Amino acid sequence: MPRFTVHIRDEWLTVPCRDTTCTIQWLGVEALKRYTKNKPDNGGFKTTKDFSFVVRRCQGHGLLDSDDTIEDVLEDNDFVELAIEGDCMSPDFIQFQPEVSHLTAVYRETNDYLSLDGNSLSSTDLVNLGKGLYKIKLTPEADHKVVQARELLDTIVKENRVVYGITTGFGKFARTVIPVSKLQELQVNLVRSHSAGVGSPLSPERTRMLLALRINVLAKGYSGISPDTLHSMIQAFNASCLPFVPEKGTVGASGDLAPLSHLALGLMGEGKMWSPKSGWADAKYVLQAHGLKPISLKPKEGLALINGTQMITSLGAEAVERAEAIARQADIIAALTLEVLKGTTKAFDSDIHKLRPHPGQTLVASRFRSLLDSDHHPSEIAESHRFCDRVQDAYTMRCCPQVHGIVNDTIAFVKNIINTEINSATDNPMVFAERGETISGGNFHGEYPAKALDYLAIGVHELASISERRTERLCNPSLSELPAFLVSEGGLNSGFMIAHCTAASLVSENKVLCHPSSVDSLSTSAATEDHVSMGGWAARKALRVVEHVEQVLAIELLAACQGIEFLRPLRTTTPLEKVYDLVRSKVKPWIKDRFMAPDIEACHRLLLDQKVWQMAKPYIDKYHVEHIPESRPASPTAFSLDSPASPRKRVRHE
Repeated sequence: MPRFTVHIRDEWLTVPCRDTTCTIQWLGVEALKRYTKNKPDNGGFKTTKDFSFVVRRCQGHGLLDSDDTIEDVLEDNDFVELAIEGDCMSPDFIQFQPEVSHLTAVYRETNDYLSLDGNSLSSTDLVNLGKGLYKIKLTPEADHKVVQARELLDTIVKENRVVYGITTGFGKFARTVIPVSKLQELQVNLVRSHSAGVGSPLSPERTRMLLALRINVLAKGYSGISPDTLHSMIQAFNASCLPFVPEKGTVGASGDLAPLSHLALGLMGEGKMWSPKSGWADAKYVLQAHGLKPISLKPKEGLALINGTQMITSLGAEAVERAEAIARQADIIAALTLEVLKGTTKAFDSDIHKLRPHPGQTLVASRFRSLLDSDHHPSEIAESHRFCDRVQDAYTMRCCPQVHGIVNDTIAFVKNIINTEINSATDNPMVFAERGETISGGNFHGEYPAKALDYLAIGVHELASISERRTERLCNPSLSELPAFLVSEGGLNSGFMIAHCTAASLVSENKVLCHPSSVDSLSTSAATEDHVSMGGWAARKALRVVEHVEQVLAIELLAACQGIEFLRPLRTTTPLEKVYDLVRSKVKPWIKDRFMAPDIEACHRLLLDQKVWQMAKPYIDKYHVEHIPESRPASPTAFSLDSPASPRKRVRHE
């Protein structure tokens, strides 16, 4: 029988419905009957006819028409809120930021699984888990290690040994021994007290990444988590029951304590939780609606759930994956701009770059040749200025291999650190079942990913910095030989004038965001945690910088395609014409002024979805195959940027 969970004032009620042809009005009245039934004063109403109300879905906040039938507007297990006339809609429903896209749109439950063993997860895998492309299960080997570690902990408790975090307090209270009868309360208190974050919640995608990464770390078998608790976490992940995790509050030293505590709190059935079916609701009701039980913490399990660098690392994984994607596409966009500005390709000659064989520089120069080689891909634009007297171009075009190149090498360096961190045990204390002991250490310290992500922000920012200068050249008629601001009837039309200003503003913001957070440290926990990484802010800054880079390059892509309009009927190379066609499938040429923001967002979406890279990549690959001696990468690192090593297959369809 279908049922619906209804929120009225401060209560949640489950209302069964035998006949889904009943109306929303019926559902509201039925819910109100249940609400008033056990109230001493009948909820303040004489009869259920004494008031009017409105009903909305918790997911999406859409108001429901009282005359619509339930079967037309609701699905089984939907969550709705009923607001009585004179009451305010509940303030407890948390809005997401606009950047949320995948899981908050139409959600389709997957039947594909990724098997976790704690050792083989990649940043690409983690981002795909965040997008909801896979569910999770453990390998048999991981299950066995988890069982062994837990058996050791149970022995420690049984023998009344004094072990940090298991039979003692935490931090400054490490010498306070806790009675066995209060060990479970100790863990619950830990999670509740440490759930002290602030700010907007992580998006569903990022919360999925955080939960998946914590599961992967626990699967290594050094945390002492019980198999029951770990499998409950996996069930919650597979149902996309995602706790409210504020984005701010971690100093990234004794792990990401605040965000991971909020993650654990929701799994305990406390606080708020989100699922595709329910939207935001009380965690216990969301779990109940999905047939799940809140986890019940055993000794050491609270500490096992909240000690580690998983928020820094999961956000860092997204940042490095997006950075890698935009770096590839930046080469294509810059090549298109060079064509429009009638630049020379001589600066990309392979012999020049052999004399300075940095992997990234070599790779970028090779990409430019593959896109601009007039012998391989004839260009009418290039032919039109073959015999001009220009000797060399401005740095923003001539030095792309050198500037874009170090960005590529930076990304490769950071990605290696992030992938190492993804598969690292970052708890304290560590449980070594094979040695029969626990050891306290400092693997929870976030300095590795914090420093790497500060470096990533500084590196990838340069793609926007040089892109904005190319956009300036496109818009400036004294530099481009094109109409001012790339529009006819200038003055009447402003064209790309303010789009360039937007790019400049984002580059300026990035200059501030690139100040490294990991150079700071504030002593916490009564000087027990006297050096911290500030890695949470490093990760969030890196993501913001990458997003700005994407937007600046989206503006350059728009401007370069607009520049081509003034060079017609001349055509550029085949791969760049394909990119132009891709953009024009989403954005029309700029004939006269119109609302520009949607055009920028459309191009940004093309870059986010890597459509520009997918369009040009077959031509780049073909060129490299036909020019193997010159295009062989200088090192495996360079090669991995175009063809990342495929991880061991761990996916199966059920």
